[in-house]
Amino acid sequence: MKLRHVFAAALSTTVLSSGLVSAQTVFTVSSWLPPTHTLSTVQKNWCDLLEKESTGRMKCNILPKGVVAAPGTFDAVRDGLADISYTVDGYTPGRFINTQVAEFPFLGDNAVQTSVAYQRIYSKYFAPLGEHRGVKALAVFTHGPGIIFNSKKPVASAADAASLKFRIGGGNINELSKAMGWNTTLKAAPESFELLSTGVMDGTFFPDESIASFKLSMVKHATTFPGGLYNTSFVFMMNEGKYKALSPQDKAVVDKLSGEVAARMFGEGWDKVDAASRDGAQKAQGVSRIKADQAFVKAVMDKQDYLETKWAASAQVKGLKDPKAVLAEFRAEIAKVK
Repeated sequence: MKLRHVFAAALSTTVLSSGLVSAQTVFTVSSWLPPTHTLSTVQKNWCDLLEKESTGRMKCNILPKGVVAAPGTFDAVRDGLADISYTVDGYTPGRFINTQVAEFPFLGDNAVQTSVAYQRIYSKYFAPLGEHRGVKALAVFTHGPGIIFNSKKPVASAADAASLKFRIGGGNINELSKAMGWNTTLKAAPESFELLSTGVMDGTFFPDESIASFKLSMVKHATTFPGGLYNTSFVFMMNEGKYKALSPQDKAVVDKLSGEVAARMFGEGWDKVDAASRDGAQKAQGVSRIKADQAFVKAVMDKQDYLETKWAASAQVKGLKDPKAVLAEFRAEIAKVK
């Protein structure tokens, strides 16, 4: 009997020292968008990369549906209802100020450029200010350029837009819409189909991707702007306690896959589906596209100038030194990204 115990103990020691048995960290991962949406698929791809880079020490348990609705996701990750997810900063108005820099009009024509540049500016200026305190911010990113979509008529001017009702996603576009005198309502993206199909809203402000992703077959008109009418600031995040409990080795893996690596993954994913929606779903349903003319762009720019000054004052109160210079650096950084 004693001999068997000695043998069992020796075998256990051999197995442990050989690395055949090791602790595994499992992250609970939530998405408030369908599994087929680009944000859900990129999040899964990131998880697969995490498991590969950690040689299986870390893996993800992706839930079949979000633990909460989109606006509650930041608090859900902070409080441990999920370990990993993403959210739109503008879904909770007034909570995040510095991040609004990524939501301004005319920033860029693809998600990779704006996402990577935003991550660089975020790491340099915003992360030290701790606006996302309570979670481990893995990355920040944006979607593709924002477009005016509707089911009623071409929108060739600010006056045309003022005659319709639109769903918007919050952030700077919420303030810009008010300044333009447009009739807009802040609602999360997944509500768009019901709002448009029932006629509660005539249209929505979205990147190209969303027409296909949310099956908005009622959309017939699109108005594009150079660099987009608006953009959206997203944060990809991890529960802070879960991150802090990782070994130094595993923290290093998470850090390696965070920042620009993750931002570029989300940007590339978005650009791919933007193109697919534009060339596929929208063509199939006969969406008519027009470009905003100089007068329309100037009308937006005139209102946005005031909003950027207002933002700069609020950002300065939040601890950001020389916000206008940061914005100028952000725009310059976008032009550098390949």
